[in-house]
Amino acid sequence: MGISERFWKQRAVAFGVMTAMCWVALLSRAQTEAPGYQVYVVPQFQAAELQRVWAPILERVGQEAGVRLSLKLVKDIPSFEAELAAGRPDFAYMNPFHQVLAQESQGYVPLLRERKLLQGLLLVRHDDPIKSVQELQGKEIAFPAPNALGASLLIRAQLAEQEKIDIKPVYAKTHTNAYRLTLTGKTAASGGVQSTLDKEAEAVRRGLRVLMETQGAAPHPFSAHPRVPPEQAKAVANAMLKLANDPGLQPLFQSIPMREPMRADLERDYRPLARLKLQKYLAAQQD
Repeated sequence: MGISERFWKQRAVAFGVMTAMCWVALLSRAQTEAPGYQVYVVPQFQAAELQRVWAPILERVGQEAGVRLSLKLVKDIPSFEAELAAGRPDFAYMNPFHQVLAQESQGYVPLLRERKLLQGLLLVRHDDPIKSVQELQGKEIAFPAPNALGASLLIRAQLAEQEKIDIKPVYAKTHTNAYRLTLTGKTAASGGVQSTLDKEAEAVRRGLRVLMETQGAAPHPFSAHPRVPPEQAKAVANAMLKLANDPGLQPLFQSIPMREPMRADLERDYRPLARLKLQKYLAAQQD
C-alpha cells in the first residue's frame, strides 16, 4: 500500500469515527433536551411493586412519545393526596374520586382508564360466621384511606345510606395493610377492590371472602396537569395505548391494572361521581 493510499484510508477511518461521535453527541443532546415530567402513582401497593411495574412502562412510553417520564413514589395515600392537591404531579395515576377533586382544584385532565368498571369489596375473614352487613353495626372496619373510592368511599356511603348502619373506620394507609388487619382479627372487615386483592398472596386471598359489593364506577384514570402541553399529553396517551398491546409489556399493564386501556372522558366518566356528593363521607386523614 502506497503512502498516498494509506493516508486517505486513515483519513476515511478518522472521518468515520468523528461522524459516529457526532451522532452519539446529537442523540445524547436530544435525550437531554426532551421535556421531562414526573409521574406520581397512587400507592395501592408497596413501593417495590410499584417500581417494578411502572418504571419499565414509563421508560418505553417516554421513548415512544419523545419525552422523559420519571416515576415519583410517595409513602402512602394521604401523602399522594397532598401532592395532588398541590398540583406537583405532571402526570398521575389516581383513584376516580381523586380525579374529581384534582380537576376542581388543579384542572387535571383524565387521559386513559381501564375499560372495566370499578367496584368496592367489603371483605371478612373466610372462617368468620358473619352473613350480613347488619352484623357489622358499631364494629371497626379497615380501609386504605378516607378518599379511596372503591375501597372506602363507596363502601362507607352504601353502608350508611342503604344499609343504615354505623361503623368505626380504621385507615390503614394501604390496601395490603387493610386486608391484614382483618386477617389477623384486628378489624371485623376491610374495604378493597378486586385488582388489589388479586395481587395479594394466595393465603391472603383464601383467608378472605366478599361480604358485599358496591355499584360500579369508572376506574382509576391516568391524568395530566394542564401545564403539560396538550400535544405532549396526547403523545403520552397514544404511546400507552400502543404499548399496552406489546406482548412484553402486557403483564405489567395487567398489574397496574389497565388490561384494556381506553380514552377517558371527564364528563362521561367522572362528573357523575361529583353528583353522588361523596364529600360528606370524607374523613380526617390519619398520620
